[in-house]
Amino acid sequence: MQPLSHIHRNKFPTPFFGLALVLLVSLASPTSSCTEQQKSSLLQLLAGLSREGGLTASWRSDMDCCSWEGITCSPNMTVTDVSLASRGLEGPISPFLGNLTGLLRLNLSGNLLSGGLPLELVSSSSIIVLDVSFNRLTGGLHELPSSTPARPLQVLNISSNLFTGRFPTMTWEVMKSLVVLNASTNSFTGQIPTTPCVSAPSFAVLELSFNQFSGNIPQGLINCTVMKLLSAGYNNLSGTLPKELFNVTSLEHLSLPNNHLEGPLNGITKLTNLVILDLGGNEISGKIPDSIGELTRLEELHLDHNNMSGELPSGLSNCIDLTTIDLKRNYFSGKLSNVNFSNLSNLKKIDLLYNHFTGDIPESIYSCSKLTALRLSYNHFHGQLSEKIGNLKSLSFLSLVNNSLTNITRTLQILSDSRSLTTLFIGFNFLHETMPEGDSIDGFVNLQVLSINDCSLSGKISDWLSKIPNLGMLLLHNNELTGPIPDWVSSLNFLFYLDISNNSLTGEIPSALMEMPMLVSEATAPMVFELPVYNKSPFIQYLMPGAFPKVLNLGTNNLTGLIPEKIDQLKALISLNLSSNKLSGEIPRLISTLTNLQVLDLSSNHLTGTIPSALNNLHFLSRFNICNNDLEGAIPTVGQLSTFPSSSFDGNPKLCGPVVGNHCGLPEASPVSIASAKQFGNLVIFFIAFGVFFGIGVLYDQIVLARYFC
Repeated sequence: MQPLSHIHRNKFPTPFFGLALVLLVSLASPTSSCTEQQKSSLLQLLAGLSREGGLTASWRSDMDCCSWEGITCSPNMTVTDVSLASRGLEGPISPFLGNLTGLLRLNLSGNLLSGGLPLELVSSSSIIVLDVSFNRLTGGLHELPSSTPARPLQVLNISSNLFTGRFPTMTWEVMKSLVVLNASTNSFTGQIPTTPCVSAPSFAVLELSFNQFSGNIPQGLINCTVMKLLSAGYNNLSGTLPKELFNVTSLEHLSLPNNHLEGPLNGITKLTNLVILDLGGNEISGKIPDSIGELTRLEELHLDHNNMSGELPSGLSNCIDLTTIDLKRNYFSGKLSNVNFSNLSNLKKIDLLYNHFTGDIPESIYSCSKLTALRLSYNHFHGQLSEKIGNLKSLSFLSLVNNSLTNITRTLQILSDSRSLTTLFIGFNFLHETMPEGDSIDGFVNLQVLSINDCSLSGKISDWLSKIPNLGMLLLHNNELTGPIPDWVSSLNFLFYLDISNNSLTGEIPSALMEMPMLVSEATAPMVFELPVYNKSPFIQYLMPGAFPKVLNLGTNNLTGLIPEKIDQLKALISLNLSSNKLSGEIPRLISTLTNLQVLDLSSNHLTGTIPSALNNLHFLSRFNICNNDLEGAIPTVGQLSTFPSSSFDGNPKLCGPVVGNHCGLPEASPVSIASAKQFGNLVIFFIAFGVFFGIGVLYDQIVLARYFC
């Protein structure tokens, strides 16, 4: 029998002990590190930066560069990844990064890097992903000669920089593996490149939007047989959509908005794999083909801002995956009932703003239970709103402006039950009806924006409005409302935009209005609109309520009394309009403390006194109007107020100054100077009389005194 110790010694074969010994030795020995050449190349990048985003603490020359922040190495200690996105780096990109012969991925996006893009990176024999997007890189892209060996680059993202010049054409001949090319949001010129379609068999994504590309859409795109995304919106492309493009049946995303494309959409339905079609902002004409129903994968349809017409085809009902229909600002007509919206259960947004649709709002729309935004404004719909709109439990944005809707009380009662509704525009309807009073309306628990303007509504500013707890914007202008401005307006803690102008409101401006929390505070509303909201004058697109200026517009009413002294509490106010009322008294000097003001209109009142010189402290003031009052004194000739035209001061005959062409005479003087001036007249007579007797000596004294008193 063998000793126990001998049995244990021979239990495992000899090779096992050899492997174990190797592992132990490898663990015990110092870890390999990156080469000095790799470390030097990386430190060259760091040395050239004016701001290094805290990398110095990690990128130490006495440490292995494989352990540096943002650096990844392979098992054999070759640097494969440099990932320094959004680090606040400033300065040029070092061409020495091209010496990293094992580098596969370089991500420097979201910094403040400047200068050009080194040719050494574009022509690298190892890099497969190069992302320098969202920087400040300038200049053009270098052309690589066709004799250059094939490069392995698969993804090139140079978007959102300051690149200029003609876009390369030959470079792409050597990019045999290219899959994604994103050069959007630069200033490239020339034509859309088609070279990758031939040289790179896997080329799938071409993103060139927001540049200055011109010419027609090239027919050569037909060679992009696996292309899934073509995006070249916001350029200067022209001509028609080439029929060859419709043979690229692999396309899933076709986005060419805001160019100068024209002609009909014939052939578009061959692209049966389309998920997103965006041709908005062009000059596309004709009808939507009924065969659009063949695009069964279509999710987003954007044909807004074109010259399209005709009725909507019933075939649209077959696009059952649609989530967005955007046809605003066209010439579509007829009844919406041609489309069976009951089939479109995935719809979230419908925007038909500015068209010529007629008839009733089809009740099939109310079966789209996922709908979050519905805009039917500026059409020719009529009748009363159906109670079935209450089925839209997710509806957040509703705009029905300028149709021929009736019965405002019932409309508000129906909509007030919606717990999801945050934005409601129903102006230019309900003509000459009466604003609902008292407790007839109850609800709107999450409503933030309410516009009932231009309806010629009579009645008062009703108390039910005070019970909308989250109201931030209230627009009741251009109606026939009477009575005083209620004090409860200041209890709306989130109200920052109040426009009740052009009504027949009476009484004084309530002092409670000077305590509106959102006009005292710099806070803004965090909500985002489901659809963009447009302001005609000036034409601006708003994506969220908080982007609107903070406004108090009480103009064109019958308000009396003084401008409240406590108006200086509204520190966040951007626009103040009290024009065309019957306000009296002086312009409060403390308005000058509202340093955020950009608009101040006090015209057409009965204001008296002088223009407070402290108003020159309103350095952001761009619109100023105090015409048609009874103001007096000098108009400031320096400072902010001196930059406004005479029309800002007209109708105040007692005002003087170069702006109105009415000279003020002697400058305003102190009481002591005025008294001295009176004495001066007597002294002049005295000295002239004595001049006969005292000759030149007395005349000399007169000149000295005259100089003193002037």
